[in-house]
Amino acid sequence: MEGTTGDKQPGGRKNTVEAALKKLEAVLEKLEDRDTPLERSFSLYAQGMELVKDINAKIDKVEKQMLILEGEDHE
Repeated sequence: MEGTTGDKQPGGRKNTVEAALKKLEAVLEKLEDRDTPLERSFSLYAQGMELVKDINAKIDKVEKQMLILEGEDHE
């Protein structure tokens, strides 16, 4: 169910959970770099938190869809 883990972005690209996790990993690597300026760290932190919210929302959506499907199986 590829369509359930991502939404279309402008330009037709999909924003999947996997893609968001890769972005989050890149943000974390930059945050761990001691040469990253403090101001940039704050910006990266905010970006990371938005990615976490996005990932959680996508996972919640899939979980709800699975519960619906499981309910249909028992009827």
